[in-house]
Amino acid sequence: MNPLRPAVALLFAAIVAAGCATAPPGTAARISALPQADVVLLGEQHDAPEHQRIHHDVVQALAAQGRLAALAIEMAEQGTSTAELMRTGDEELVRATLRWNEAAWPWRAYGPAIMAAVRAGVPVAGANLPRTAMRAAMADASLDGKLTGPALKAQQQAIRLGHCGLLPETQIGPMTRIQVARDIAMAQTVDAALVPGKTVVLIAGSGHVDRSLGVPQHLRAGVKAHAVRLVAGVAGAPPIQGGSFDDAWATAPVGEKDYCAGMQRQMPPPGQPSGQPR
Repeated sequence: MNPLRPAVALLFAAIVAAGCATAPPGTAARISALPQADVVLLGEQHDAPEHQRIHHDVVQALAAQGRLAALAIEMAEQGTSTAELMRTGDEELVRATLRWNEAAWPWRAYGPAIMAAVRAGVPVAGANLPRTAMRAAMADASLDGKLTGPALKAQQQAIRLGHCGLLPETQIGPMTRIQVARDIAMAQTVDAALVPGKTVVLIAGSGHVDRSLGVPQHLRAGVKAHAVRLVAGVAGAPPIQGGSFDDAWATAPVGEKDYCAGMQRQMPPPGQPSGQPR
């Protein structure tokens, strides 16, 4: 996810209110056209219900074809997995196993894709950096070298813009390190789940799927990845610039929301650092 945690409650209110929408027309054809790949990365916009429906349809289709090796998700922490659960495990057990954080990620939105994998006997693996590791990541200067200079600057700018210019400049570096650490954690989870001849699906925010900045930068050599950006509110598939994504799937627009206003209300008072694990 793009690091917009101060406004996360506002971000997901629309999802919970609207429920999980049907996937847009043409989704089945897009899924059928997915190439053979070790990993398909689905980069969503978190407040677009159609995107969560697409997750479900991709998981269900690949599982039915016997192609799905695992489902890795940003929405649960690295180290959690349903691999030991039976296909008949109920939703309450699955949520407990994944240590689901309902306040951050509404189960109503993401549960259908997760349960489709569980019912197919496919493991679901949490892929996000654990909150307990965030403070150490903020202080880990070695993470600055995990991207090239231009990519690091682009990631820093994404952090700056993603926080509506409200973060103190001294926090840009530490918050960028968290983003990089999250991408590394997701890549490690994907790498661990790879099965020859099958595909791992990763569900994450579109920033994590960006080839030039995100998870693909940290996958082990030789892994064939296909990065799909899901884009809400665009009449046709947007141009793919700079090789950042392999494909872009357009979906219906979502209602306009002033996330920056909400974030401004939730930012800590002057003198209290932002982005610290709480």
